[in-house]
Amino acid sequence: MPAMPGEYDERFADIAERLRSISEELSELGLGALREAVANGATERPPVEKPIAAARRAVEKAIRSLDTA
Repeated sequence: MPAMPGEYDERFADIAERLRSISEELSELGLGALREAVANGATERPPVEKPIAAARRAVEKAIRSLDTA
């Protein structure tokens, strides 16, 4: 049975909230990679941080899509 329009709003909000938690976790992971690189004397962005940042941006885009649905 398909969800009613009001149910979608609630489900979208729930998913968006979970995505916000994932976005925070990705941010912390990325910052941790940057801190570790700096602590080890790196002067450039560590390669591992790039896919983390891309994933966080994708999650943020999904959040915006759900928030405007």
